[in-house]
Amino acid sequence: MSDKPEKFIDENGLRLDGRQIDEIRQMKIKIGVLSRADGSCYLEWGNNKVLVAVYGPRELHPRRLQKADSALIRYRYNMAAFSVEDRIRPGPSRRSIEISKVSREAFEPVVMTHLYPGAVIDVFAEVLQADAGTRTAAINAASLALADAGIPMKGLVAACAVGKVDGQLVLDLNKAEDNYGQADFPVAITQDGEITLLQMDGDLTQEEFKKALEMCKEGCRQIMEMQKEALRSKFADDLLAVQVPDEAAESIDVAATLEDVVEEDIIEEDVGAEEVSEEPSEETSEDDLAISEDAEIELAEDELVAEELDESDADEKIPDVEVEFVDLLDEEADEEADDEDKEVASEGSETREQ
Repeated sequence: MSDKPEKFIDENGLRLDGRQIDEIRQMKIKIGVLSRADGSCYLEWGNNKVLVAVYGPRELHPRRLQKADSALIRYRYNMAAFSVEDRIRPGPSRRSIEISKVSREAFEPVVMTHLYPGAVIDVFAEVLQADAGTRTAAINAASLALADAGIPMKGLVAACAVGKVDGQLVLDLNKAEDNYGQADFPVAITQDGEITLLQMDGDLTQEEFKKALEMCKEGCRQIMEMQKEALRSKFADDLLAVQVPDEAAESIDVAATLEDVVEEDIIEEDVGAEEVSEEPSEETSEDDLAISEDAEIELAEDELVAEELDESDADEKIPDVEVEFVDLLDEEADEEADDEDKEVASEGSETREQ
């Protein structure tokens, strides 16, 4: 552990790392870093480096732990043995168990667990490098990992801490301020402003408490904007990767693509306008409409007369066929009568000869 500095805030109102008292550290976010996890997030906040993986919803075993009406959230916070200067003993400790519990409770109001009865949602938060504020950093990363996993939530959760050094309240403690400060005040807030985590270590007056809470809300608001921007960037990249092949993704000009899309929309609007213009407009005169109606009526009458003529021709042809068939029968009857007369005459002649 480094020595305690003489002053945490200089005469210009700047802290040891050059920040203002109400300024948070730089944050770097990368979403979807683990291929085998349902959702993941890597977050760097100052010198903190945190990796969070989410698995689920999936069936919970053993079954005796299942809830009939909702899913169970399991949150595991762990600090790697090499995450601090003095190597710590690996495995769960009282501190990690306590942080896991309060962090899980920070997400229970926003995660829609009632949609997955009997299931479990596992959240694993691994601190790879610690530099004060690891629990708040893990909560911020876990919120993004849950969103990356597609877990239905009412909103994101952002967390930040306020401390007290040299008698002043400062936002987002660094390592020296956390080790030697007079108070530590971590808070987690939902997108709607609901407080889901509030802890305090140290001494604060009532006025300092109220001011610290307002500073935490402002810090969480800034962090939530970073979270939203990270999600927008991630899903925009995913959409672009789906629409464009991998070999062409590197050479694509996004600006040109957007211009093409705008031009296509303009062309489609023009074509639609031309199609609409072909229809009768309101300015068409009544005489033109009357002439077109008369033409349609005459065409319909002509078609009806043609159909009647066709039917009459068919009726005339049917009797002709019947007459021809009757004449054919009469001819056959006459031929049979002639044959009979010839036979009778031949029989008569034979009789006379005898």
